[in-house]
Amino acid sequence: MKQKSVYAMLLAAIASLLIFSCRKGSNQENNGHLQQTKAYSSDVVKKWLGVQLPLLYSPAVSYGVNAGRYMAYCGVAVYEAVAPGMPSYQSLYGQLNEMPQMPQTEPGKSYHWPTCANAALAEITRKLFTFNPATNDAVQKLEDSLNEAYAKEVGDTAILERSKAFGNAVADKVFEWSTTDHPWSAWAPLVLTDHSPGRWWPENNNPTIANGLAYWGDTRTMVAGSIDDVTSTPYAYNDADVTSPYYKDFKEVYDVSKSLTYDQKRLAKYYDDPAVNGYPSGASYIPVLKQILDQQNPALDIAAFAYAKTGISLFDATIGSMKAKFHFMQERPFQFIRRVIEPSSDPATWWKPFIATPPHPDFPANHATFSGAFAQALTTVFGDHVAFVNSTYKGQMFDLGKGPEDMGSYSYHSFFEFASAIAISRVYGGIHTRHAVEEGAKQGMKIAQNVDSKVKFRRE
Repeated sequence: MKQKSVYAMLLAAIASLLIFSCRKGSNQENNGHLQQTKAYSSDVVKKWLGVQLPLLYSPAVSYGVNAGRYMAYCGVAVYEAVAPGMPSYQSLYGQLNEMPQMPQTEPGKSYHWPTCANAALAEITRKLFTFNPATNDAVQKLEDSLNEAYAKEVGDTAILERSKAFGNAVADKVFEWSTTDHPWSAWAPLVLTDHSPGRWWPENNNPTIANGLAYWGDTRTMVAGSIDDVTSTPYAYNDADVTSPYYKDFKEVYDVSKSLTYDQKRLAKYYDDPAVNGYPSGASYIPVLKQILDQQNPALDIAAFAYAKTGISLFDATIGSMKAKFHFMQERPFQFIRRVIEPSSDPATWWKPFIATPPHPDFPANHATFSGAFAQALTTVFGDHVAFVNSTYKGQMFDLGKGPEDMGSYSYHSFFEFASAIAISRVYGGIHTRHAVEEGAKQGMKIAQNVDSKVKFRRE
């Protein structure tokens, strides 16, 4: 009896020791990767988006329409930096286009995933956002601040330094990969020669398209085949038959412009990047992502997943849209209206759209394509009917006819409702036809669907 009692006491002591060992900090070496990414908040991702946004906001040096490119590579970097702590997820190596193999964590060693994410986002931001001279100081300030906080949280220098090194190594690999995606950068400018009716021609009458804009569609996509077979065709050109789809499509833009309501004007201006002193074209989706993360407040694993998936989809949608534009070369509404509906030889009396026309062809509409891809990707992450508020330009003042007023916010019940609002805003603005925005939105959604079908973030 006494022997049994001693044995029971021994078992209790061993159990107590085991419990104490497990509780003695989840970052101890013998716990390996047991502290998963989902155990941490997404604050590190939200804070880095908060640093990147001012760097993007009306930058001193224009960088074209490739904002989705920065979002994509940053998203992949943070995802790969924390994916080893996500047992249900896997690396994107072997799935993304020409992506190199990523660094590996050390077996049996502990990592602090927020520190990994901090190091990766600091390094990739430092190397990508070189267009803004404020980058280095902003990056260093946040990186140091988070590392100081994490050092207190982790309480183990070896784990902290190992996590930093891993995050840096991932970012280095992702950046190296990013430098090989745009062979068009050294190409000679495109010089337009076809000035026939129905063909796009710049409003400034300059036939030289510089800065690689015309070749952006030749950029390497993040996902091979993501932009294949996603594009419909414009309506057949017809400026003589008022009942033809082509004529009616452009006539609608003219008719709408003659009776714009206050709400239509506000919507058109709100999404007229960067007319309200805002983000360059395509970059406004990044603050929207941050607001969604702020409002949904997911754990670090879902935030990294969302950042990567939406970034990849937006980047490829940008490429697909520009490729289609310079393939079809369809004229803009101002051309058709000034030539056919309201012709005039006097520039002072020419019809003008409500917002300025961007310097590239009409079909498909860029913002519609971007927003379609963005909405589709976010829906696969967070689900249907997710309500959120877009306050990107709250605080920005603009005169819509009643004097300067705050541009305010828009509330949506789903990501697709958001995308639809952006698409139709381009018709209200007078810069796209309805066919261009509707087909553009479909193209963007198809691209995001292709990304979803070809890239498996989760293990099967």
